[in-house]
Amino acid sequence: MLTFVVSSMLAVGVSLTVSQIVAPLRNARLVCLSLLANFVLVPLAAVAIAKLLALDQPLAVGLVLLGAAAGAPFLPKLAGIAKGDLAFSVGLMVLLMVLTVAYLPLVLPMLLKGVSVDPMKIARSLFLLMLLPLGVGLAVKSRLEGIADRVRGPLNLTSSVTLSLLIILLLITNMKNVISLFGTRGILASILFVAGGAAIGWLLGGPGEGTKGVLSLGTGQRNIAAALVVGGSNFDDERVVVMVVVVAIVGLLILIPLTRVLGSRNAEPRASKAAAS
Repeated sequence: MLTFVVSSMLAVGVSLTVSQIVAPLRNARLVCLSLLANFVLVPLAAVAIAKLLALDQPLAVGLVLLGAAAGAPFLPKLAGIAKGDLAFSVGLMVLLMVLTVAYLPLVLPMLLKGVSVDPMKIARSLFLLMLLPLGVGLAVKSRLEGIADRVRGPLNLTSSVTLSLLIILLLITNMKNVISLFGTRGILASILFVAGGAAIGWLLGGPGEGTKGVLSLGTGQRNIAAALVVGGSNFDDERVVVMVVVVAIVGLLILIPLTRVLGSRNAEPRASKAAAS
């Protein structure tokens, strides 16, 4: 996961400029809808699913943690596969990550009684693993464009290979945890949560296919790192962390195929334009 996150952030950084990332965020309506989806509707959906399925408390806590934690590091990679708006995906990811650091300490105590959150611990991990590599990549792109062009391909290859390995290793090493959730409605809750988040993002993503797909992927996928930091440091029951990991696995199994479908849809108009020109 460390190799994937760092390499993907570097790859995005050497592919875009700061102005390209900031430009999509000037669409105030799209930004407001993105924040509504990630910080209001998805947390409410997590609470509703937990109550509807009468989840055991540790599983409900894990689901609510994920509902409140936005800004997934996988988003730019998935957006690239889906042929979505890459600049919007990076800008959205950074915006959601930064706001999550302030959002979790304020909201989680209201959603989960007795929870205290250390924002510095979350901010430190997000900065070192995501924002710093992204900033390094952007600096290289700005000042050493020749080097940026040469390292872009190897970095993209590294992130693709390590993402595939991550999915396989998560399944292998957590198979016992996945099996342990059968009969608890935890798997069903994971599926409903990820699918519901993706649907919310699609509905609020605006008229453009590129932004609809990116917001769908960005809302369906949550900030697993932030949820693990909070879950591991605030709860003794290991099932809280198990639920976070299981939702992460289910999310990848749902969203990876979705990116392929979106990529095929977005490739057709581009092919038509190329043929016409």
